[in-house]
Amino acid sequence: MDDPRMLFDLTGRVACVTGASSGLGRRAAAVLAAAGARVVGVARRAEALTEMKDEIGEAADAVVADVADRSKIEETVEQIGSKFGPPDIVIHAAGVNTREAADDVSPEGWDTTLALNLSAPFFLSQAMVPAMKKRGWGRIVNFASLQTTRAFPGGIAYGATKAGIGQLTRAMAEAWSPHGITANAIGPGFFPTELTQAVFDDPERAARNAAQTCIRRNGRAEDIDGPILFLCSKASDYVTGQVLMVDGGFTAK
Repeated sequence: MDDPRMLFDLTGRVACVTGASSGLGRRAAAVLAAAGARVVGVARRAEALTEMKDEIGEAADAVVADVADRSKIEETVEQIGSKFGPPDIVIHAAGVNTREAADDVSPEGWDTTLALNLSAPFFLSQAMVPAMKKRGWGRIVNFASLQTTRAFPGGIAYGATKAGIGQLTRAMAEAWSPHGITANAIGPGFFPTELTQAVFDDPERAARNAAQTCIRRNGRAEDIDGPILFLCSKASDYVTGQVLMVDGGFTAK
């Protein structure tokens, strides 16, 4: 048997992480770089991306772009591959939650949520897949959510996109896994990020959420490291079309 630790070695791989300017996207970029990958972070905020790049060092590059702008997908993909070459791995961590009640959802809020949370992961992946096919190897990791299967107040648009991510992941696997490209999703529970700031600003609410998990606590940034590394590495060669819930058992109850 070869050294099992080599299953997680990403030396020589190139990864693209959207939403890398903060939260779990930024954490994912750091983890992949630590495992040997060269990482390109993509987000709209240039200053935060520069901080990410400085934090990781020479193994990182940054592209300032709005991945929800479909008219610029090809241009964005070209920028992403300009320094290290076309990515082998793409993690779709960029997202938005307008937190509008069903009666108050606006067409603008709905369209913005779908464009970033659901359309961008598909069209960006679609543009990157040809290079992955040529190499016969690729990893697509989407970000699902508790709301992939659960309904939360004020989450009808967000929940619709995250339910869509579950099916998008399965459909990507059906279409592209015969070419050596796996497609999976991670469904984080309650982690302290910008998207969940309102939750963690309310200590009682945060405590209730923690009590609903089997582990009896909310997520910490480091809890995402292992699942991300597993789904992006050789370790998950025979895993595709799956949604891995990283939620402390919240959805198990």
